[in-house]
Amino acid sequence: MTLPVQAHRPMYGDVKLYSGTSAPELANKISKYLDVPLSDRDIVTFPNDNIFVKLHTSVRGQDCYVIQTTSIPVQKNLMELLIMIQTLRLDSAARITAVIPYLCYTRSDKKDQPRVPITARLVADMIEVAGADRYMTLDLHAQQIQGFFSIPGDVLYAFHVLVDPLKDLVASLKDPVMVSPDLGFAKKARNYATALDIPLAFVEKRRLSNAPTAKALTMIGDVEDKDCLLLDEEISTGSTIVTAVNLLKEHGARTITNIFIHPVLSPGAAEQLVALPVDRFITTDTIPIPEETKALFGDRLQIYSIASLLAEVIRRANAGISVGQMFNE
Repeated sequence: MTLPVQAHRPMYGDVKLYSGTSAPELANKISKYLDVPLSDRDIVTFPNDNIFVKLHTSVRGQDCYVIQTTSIPVQKNLMELLIMIQTLRLDSAARITAVIPYLCYTRSDKKDQPRVPITARLVADMIEVAGADRYMTLDLHAQQIQGFFSIPGDVLYAFHVLVDPLKDLVASLKDPVMVSPDLGFAKKARNYATALDIPLAFVEKRRLSNAPTAKALTMIGDVEDKDCLLLDEEISTGSTIVTAVNLLKEHGARTITNIFIHPVLSPGAAEQLVALPVDRFITTDTIPIPEETKALFGDRLQIYSIASLLAEVIRRANAGISVGQMFNE
C-alpha cells in the first residue's frame, strides 16, 4: 500500500498530533507509525457538562492534526472535536486537519421526507466554522457528503486495509460469494467482489419508517451451499444484519462471515450479533470496541487497524505528496 517517501520540506511546519478522548488507542498507533509524539493537552468536562480544552505548548505556524472519532457519545465527541479545532485556530496554527475515522450523522444526508433536517451538512458546516482547513475520514455513508464541505479533504476507504486479509480468507472458503445487505451498498460490495474475484449477491430490503429496523424482502443471486461474505458499511443496532443473515440461511448459505467497517454497536447490538449463526466477524478500529463487548464475540471477532492508512496520508499531506499514488490512482 505504501510507497517510499522522499524527503520533502513540510508545507505547513512540523506535524503536531492531537488526540481527543474518543479513540486514544488509534491515536497512539498513528503516533507510533509517524514517530511523532501526541502533543499534550487538557480536556476537562465541568460539572455543568461544558468541555474545556487547553494546549500545553504553542502551535503557531504548525501543521496540526486532530484525531477524534465521533461515535457514541456522539454529542460529546463532536463538541470536543469542534472545541479542539477552535483552540488550535485561536493559537495561530498554520493548518488544521480534522482526522475523523467515523463521521457522525452521515445517514442524515438528504431530505427524504417532509420537515426533516440534513444534519450531515450541518456537521460539515460546524467543522469548517470551528476552523478546520482540511478533513480526513473513512467510508462515508454516501459520496455526496463530500459536497457538503467547502474545504478540501481525503475520503479514504477501509478496502485498502481489508482486501489482503479477505483474499487470504477467500482462498480457504468453498464457493465464496460477496453479499450486499441492501441495494444501496451494491457499488461498494461490487468493488470488493471484483478485487476478490468472486460473485456478488444482494439482499433487497425496505425501511418502512424512521424506526431503526428494516424488512428484508428477497435474495437476488445464488447463495445455496456457498460461503457468504456479508459486507456492510456500519453496524448500529444490528437489525439489518439480523434480517440479512436469516434470509441467507433460508436460502441455504453454508457459512456466513460478517464484514463491517464502522463498529458503531449501539446498546444491545453485540448481543444480537453473537446470537446469529455467523462464523466470524471482521471489522476495523475506526471506533474503539470496549473490552467487555469484544469478550462477547470471543475469537469470532477480528479487528484490522486503519492507523497505518491514516498515518501515511498525514505524512503525505504534510509533505505535499500525492495520496493517490498509494493506491495507484
